[in-house]
Amino acid sequence: MAYKVKGVLWQEAEAQLKSLRKAVFVLEWQLPESAEFDDLDNKAFHVLMFSQDNHPIATARLTHDGQIGRIAVLPKHRNTSVYNTLFTALLKQANSQNIEQIHVQSALNRVDYHREKGFEPIGPVFMEAGIPMQKMVCQRQQFDLPDVKHIH
Repeated sequence: MAYKVKGVLWQEAEAQLKSLRKAVFVLEWQLPESAEFDDLDNKAFHVLMFSQDNHPIATARLTHDGQIGRIAVLPKHRNTSVYNTLFTALLKQANSQNIEQIHVQSALNRVDYHREKGFEPIGPVFMEAGIPMQKMVCQRQQFDLPDVKHIH
């Protein structure tokens, strides 16, 4: 299946980005809406992916300091092609912005997985929406596309 990917700013696509993230994080994962949206949204680069029939199916964001996050893919579209396309677009943007390090926020039970992908823990464990998290970092050139089964 062919997907269309578009780099967008929050101001241009807020309704579509919010709709996707609410569907995945608030409705499916039962995270509080107050934890899902933050001040970084207005400053971040967002990727919006569309199906062949032009419906939004996925989004992710890259912050100015290299943090990849808010990866939301509708359940019936969770496949390797979608995730690889999202991450490729984010990495292309990181490269164009000369971002040297990629950051992710990992649930504690996924730290070892991220280590295998070249990430190293940085800073203390913190709580986000009641979930213990660890910030992890790797050099952009070492970033490897993730194993899809470990994202959702």
